[in-house]
Amino acid sequence: MSGIIFLESFKDAFSDLVPIVPLLFLTFLVIEFIEYYQFDNVSSYIRRSGKYAPLIGAFVASFPQCGFSIIASVLYIRGLITRGTLLAVYLSTSDEAIPVLLSMPDKSSLVIPVVLIKILIGIMAGYAFDFIFPKEIKEDKTLKIVPEVGCCEHNIGKKIKKELILHPLVHTFTISLFIFVLTLIINILITLFGSAENLGTHLMSGSIVQPFMAALFGLIPNCAVSVALIMLFIKGSIAFSSLIAGLCSNSGLGIWIILTRNKDKKDSLILISALFLISALAGVIIYLTKFAL
Repeated sequence: MSGIIFLESFKDAFSDLVPIVPLLFLTFLVIEFIEYYQFDNVSSYIRRSGKYAPLIGAFVASFPQCGFSIIASVLYIRGLITRGTLLAVYLSTSDEAIPVLLSMPDKSSLVIPVVLIKILIGIMAGYAFDFIFPKEIKEDKTLKIVPEVGCCEHNIGKKIKKELILHPLVHTFTISLFIFVLTLIINILITLFGSAENLGTHLMSGSIVQPFMAALFGLIPNCAVSVALIMLFIKGSIAFSSLIAGLCSNSGLGIWIILTRNKDKKDSLILISALFLISALAGVIIYLTKFAL
């Protein structure tokens, strides 16, 4: 019986994956070209944005690219942006969630509300945090912190033309593999538990606790996390409130930079704790208002 369950789940996962791979590659290709030609200009602009930095940071971070949360973390460590701006970037970062949704025509309508909600949360939290916990911006020129790679070993410090095609190909393969494995696991679990609703019950779907669990899960600095959250939501195993909580706390590799390269460990703890609490609270508010898509 277990062999039959695996085989059927494997077939379903593969059939779900095949139609989205070309669209996923096209999405990553367009993103790569925009990132290649505009990324440096945007990063420079945010450093010079002053009081508008949280607003601009939130909007820029919502664009699904792999390096901006890393760059923002480095800018913060060097004293070039505020805590609020960094939080706005983290909370708005879309990572892999948006490309995955865009590759699924029947789910692409989720993109705009998800992005707008995350931007709104990022802007409000960013300005509130800077107001409550002001911190002087003062560049530390002694720090030479330049991240070499982002996701998929992608070089975000140099512009290499061959990566205009190579990176989307590698990225498509990696994310497709994530989607396949995660879908396979979720399909097996749904079969074992009897339904997506039953699996959701075990994951505390419909409970105010689930957004906290999702926000904690989102803190893992890996792009597979946002893919997992999207697939669990699509399969009906987590609520929309938990999806938002998890996607808000998931800031790609930005957290890893703060944990490993920020010498002020108390500051790192404050940032990560704030990211978790704001993300979980956003999920709880959405849960209590019964907002769903």
